[in-house]
Amino acid sequence: MSVIAVTGGTGFVGGHLLRLATETGHTIRALTRRDQPEMQHVQWIAGSLGEHTSLAHLVEGAEAVIHIAGAINAPDRDGFAAANIQGTRAVADAAQKAGASRFVHVSSLAAREPEISNYGWSKAEAEQVIRATSLDWTIIRPPAVYGPDDTETFALFKMAQRGHVALPPPGRISLIHVEDLCRLLLASLGAQESVHSIYEPDDGTHNGLSHRAFAQALGRALGKKSVRTYSMPLRIVRLAARLERLVRGSRAKLTPDRARYFCHPDWVANDNYRPPESLWTPEIPFEQGLADTALWYREAGWLP
Repeated sequence: MSVIAVTGGTGFVGGHLLRLATETGHTIRALTRRDQPEMQHVQWIAGSLGEHTSLAHLVEGAEAVIHIAGAINAPDRDGFAAANIQGTRAVADAAQKAGASRFVHVSSLAAREPEISNYGWSKAEAEQVIRATSLDWTIIRPPAVYGPDDTETFALFKMAQRGHVALPPPGRISLIHVEDLCRLLLASLGAQESVHSIYEPDDGTHNGLSHRAFAQALGRALGKKSVRTYSMPLRIVRLAARLERLVRGSRAKLTPDRARYFCHPDWVANDNYRPPESLWTPEIPFEQGLADTALWYREAGWLP
């Protein structure tokens, strides 16, 4: 049994990771900003990425760190820098001081294109922070992650349920089920071959899916014969982002920064960065994963 320090354990990916990690015999020390229900083999550590004392407590006695926490949305460049760059540096510094040399960092495919969005820029800079340390690091760049309890993809499921899905300009994406991603995070901890490696995992679908094919797959997962799709030009997506910011303020999900990110035509995992089969292979193809996720949404009362 090993002790793993985890940031982002209260989020979508982190929640699945904690469950899988404890089921496979690990003990977890997880950072949290607010009180959490008790969970077997999980010790909650109060604090945030900006509190050095809390981070020191988090990594104390840990053999490894999995750093998931970060911002996918922020009001400006400084907001992304604070969460994704400075936050990553603080966790890495704490790990080095505590002697927790094994470090798995969850990045994003957006790090490949730092000029497109502030989010991508901040994730690329965070990768550089990790690569400059003395840690035995592994960087994992997930594509679109989906699965039970995900609120991001849920918005697309809701559109597909209504029979109409609005899409960004034509492009392609890769997918990965959250359970497969979490298995890779844990597998990377104990594999010497993954040290100083960057991985871009997916569900095994070569060259990913077109945006329209993804929307149609959502429809099939919901039991629909077809859904109508609409590819919106970049200028319309940007306009929608500005309007949402005006209406919802800081609660807006579609920001101008995310609009630029969403409209990039290539978010397909690169085969040159595929994790070796000796380390990990995906188990959940998108048709099965989307259907299981749709069922979860319905049983949870999220969808009729």
